[in-house]
Amino acid sequence: MKITVVAVGKLKEKYWRAAIEEYAKRLGRYVSFEIIEVADEQTSENASAKEEENVKRIEGERILKRLPENSLKTALAINGKKMDSVGFSSWISDSMLRGCSHISFIIGGSLGLSEEVLRAADVKLSFSDMTFPHQLMRVILAEQIYRAFRIMKNEPYHK
Repeated sequence: MKITVVAVGKLKEKYWRAAIEEYAKRLGRYVSFEIIEVADEQTSENASAKEEENVKRIEGERILKRLPENSLKTALAINGKKMDSVGFSSWISDSMLRGCSHISFIIGGSLGLSEEVLRAADVKLSFSDMTFPHQLMRVILAEQIYRAFRIMKNEPYHK
């Protein structure tokens, strides 16, 4: 199984990078795990709705160019399907049983994902109704993927 995260922006803070590196190392027991970063577009504080849509469109084009073609494309979107950790683990397991060997997760920038990216996604997944910084979302996603595989293998961790 291969898992790819396509995310807008670079992780600049050492603590975010350290957390991702730790989960990537842990995940190495279960899957091939990769993060692809695409450049974020600068947005002014007083950007109009049209300017914000343009930023999302540009970032979306970058995402779509880097999105693995033969993967189950999963967009993290606030209006997506919600699952608990056991359900998420079951979803990954069921995807594997159906022959899926590559899942890609898409994390947008500070403004979210473009409509083009949302349309290209096979699945829309929501971790919460709350809004999280996209840097933190990478860590949350990596941790939940790790937790999912621990659950699948009946290994202690998920309590």
